[in-house]
Amino acid sequence: MRTRSLKYLCPLIVPVSLAILAAAAPQDEALRSPGTSYLYKTTFVRAAPGKLLDLIALTKSRMAACDAAGDERPLWWRHTQGDQWDLMLLTPMGSYADYYAKKRVARREDAEFQAELAPCVAWREDLLVYGPPLEKVKKAFEAAAYYHIEIFVALPGKQAELFKERIMENIYQVGIGRPENFIFVRDQGASWDLFTLGCYRDILHWAGGGDVPREKRELAARQAGFNSPDEIGPYMRTLIDWHRDTMGVAIK
Repeated sequence: MRTRSLKYLCPLIVPVSLAILAAAAPQDEALRSPGTSYLYKTTFVRAAPGKLLDLIALTKSRMAACDAAGDERPLWWRHTQGDQWDLMLLTPMGSYADYYAKKRVARREDAEFQAELAPCVAWREDLLVYGPPLEKVKKAFEAAAYYHIEIFVALPGKQAELFKERIMENIYQVGIGRPENFIFVRDQGASWDLFTLGCYRDILHWAGGGDVPREKRELAARQAGFNSPDEIGPYMRTLIDWHRDTMGVAIK
């Protein structure tokens, strides 16, 4: 009798769950803004020993299947130094209701791909985040060849203040002539609270800014809400439990 009840309940579970997810507030009210309203799945992957190139080739071969399923292709890059993972994939979802629509899920399922993927992966971590509009992120990815991610766990109760600090630091970055970082805020998944991602032409573009006159940096810091540029890093560290920096290159 129990088996029969579950049989009739199962078709109802997924739609009801999706409705709850779609209706739920995506983040704390203080972390919402027009700039963090698009849903993405972030996947960090460490390749099995000797399998990195196989993993990259297999992921490339999957891109056409994304098109067929009606999914956006993941935006991805390869780490060169920093954290212990090899690849970061940023998969556009839009919303839970859209991404987990029954027809799209059915088209997305691929047992053969998963079987081929398993031997190539030693570790992976998923984090669902809200971030900037897709077109803005895609445009930056297409123009970039070098990436820098800072990913944070905030101290308890400091998530909103850390989000504000990241916005302030973006204002400072633009004020001294550097690109702003994209801000992505956790909705569910791994323990990270948010991350910022910078897209650059090359490593020299990322490393630039050291020749900005002191007066310009002081003015930009005050306009952003800091007392001085020297206080930016120390203030950020009063808000975090820990964080990771990772740099890497585009995969063509």
